[in-house]
Amino acid sequence: MKRLFSILAITVMVAFGTANATTIANTSTAVTTVTTMTQEDAAPAEELGFHQELKKRFIEGGPGFMGIVLLCLILGLAIAIERIIFLNLSTTNTKKLTQDVEDALSSGGVEAAKEVCRNTKGPVASIYYQGLDRTDEGLEAAEKAVVAYGGVQMGQLEKNVSWISLFIALAPMLGFMGTVIGMIQAFDKIEAAGDMQPSLVAGGIKVALLTTVFGLVVAIILQIFYNYIIAKIDSIVNNMEDASITLMDLLIRNKK
Repeated sequence: MKRLFSILAITVMVAFGTANATTIANTSTAVTTVTTMTQEDAAPAEELGFHQELKKRFIEGGPGFMGIVLLCLILGLAIAIERIIFLNLSTTNTKKLTQDVEDALSSGGVEAAKEVCRNTKGPVASIYYQGLDRTDEGLEAAEKAVVAYGGVQMGQLEKNVSWISLFIALAPMLGFMGTVIGMIQAFDKIEAAGDMQPSLVAGGIKVALLTTVFGLVVAIILQIFYNYIIAKIDSIVNNMEDASITLMDLLIRNKK
């Protein structure tokens, strides 16, 4: 009887342990399954790329002010890219051009130097050509031509740059305006509901702040391009001024 009781007790304990183990295993499996499903569900959110997130936030901000801010970015970038291409094409190896003009003046005279300038692109070559073209009227006339045409070339370099600065100032201002209007609408909802509930105005405030964020982002992007363009213009203008002085020295030496 004792052996029978012992066997029954062991059997009950094993059965109870097996049941517990099965329950724990099933629970672990269920938890693992739920965790896996949760991770799989969360994976698309984690895999949401920058462009998708940007598009989502843009849509949440509303098509009104967000569209205007986007238009500022597009127009500003278009002008900036056009200016960068123009300025890069306007960059000239001033030292090489000066040496070629000096060699042409020594060997073939003014006409040969003018031919070198005609075959070279850029504002420095154009200034050289205008100065050489007036050498027959005297050094003073050549100097006036160089100064006058230098101002014309500077105006071409700075063409449309003021529009970029306008968009830099306009984008955050539009963003702030969208934020203020969104806040007014949020307070209108509070007044209509007669109760201050966070869930009532949280979405509206978030949407309102998105316009400011996008406006600031647009201003930062355009500001980088604007500073690069201004630095490039300053570099070309300095080369133009140095080249003008060098040209007059060449003409004075050539007259002698």
